[in-house]
Amino acid sequence: MPTILKKALGLVLADNTRLSRSSKPAKPAHTASAPKVPKSTRSLLRLTRKDRPLKKLTERELIQLESEIGATIFGDKPDRVVRRTFFNLDKTTWIWHEEVMGKDGKRHELTTRYEVQPKGILKIQPNYQYNYLEGQELQNFVLAVNEYHERVARQLYNRDPKTGQLV
Repeated sequence: MPTILKKALGLVLADNTRLSRSSKPAKPAHTASAPKVPKSTRSLLRLTRKDRPLKKLTERELIQLESEIGATIFGDKPDRVVRRTFFNLDKTTWIWHEEVMGKDGKRHELTTRYEVQPKGILKIQPNYQYNYLEGQELQNFVLAVNEYHERVARQLYNRDPKTGQLV
């Protein structure tokens, strides 16, 4: 494999084994096969994993991206809705958050947590409101979760939601 391709792959795939912040090139394990690095590319070799645009995303960043996709499931936001998110926090927890501008000009927030339990889906809202989903609300939740999985798998992870294979 040509050395320039190896360098490019190392940068894109966040392989820091040959990268350092010093102005001197890192010493490779096998000095006999070490390529000479032109001055014009030495700055690239000083990059670290955090400097690269294609680094891995944190769990928080992934949740943020998923929540943006989840917010689109429910159609366009009404005029007074400032912000809306819907996402899967962990194996058993779903979050719906909405910020609405009231007629009085104040921002009102509502966060609803849905806990998946053996008995059913527990809906938890502020002021100690706890109810299990039933009827149409339960059906809507199940449809939203299925749509969420479908969109997030395809749009964010480029995977088929049924098989998990890359698309």
